[in-house]
Amino acid sequence: MATYTLDDIRAAADAKYGSTDIQLDDTNTVVLRNPLRLAKAERDELGSLQDRLDGDEGLDQGDVLADAIRLVAKDKKAAEELIEQVAGDLAVLASIFETYTKGTQAGEA
Repeated sequence: MATYTLDDIRAAADAKYGSTDIQLDDTNTVVLRNPLRLAKAERDELGSLQDRLDGDEGLDQGDVLADAIRLVAKDKKAAEELIEQVAGDLAVLASIFETYTKGTQAGEA
């Protein structure tokens, strides 16, 4: 019978359900947490944001995408720096969110 430590299980979860990391410069990286690593309330909020993107034509997509980045970012200050550097470029925000969602699909339940 195999025995595992909780640290072994955590390491396996980190490997399987890892984050999406976006390097801003040589010293700063934004870590976007996998949805399975979010608290339930955060997962619910992320789902709500995604629903808004899919259904509400009158919303500012840039604002919703920025809110999603803020929500899933491990460090809120780093998220704000990323959003500031994007400078409202909707194509870049959409690409960030697309990269994030593609990177997390394999681990979703």
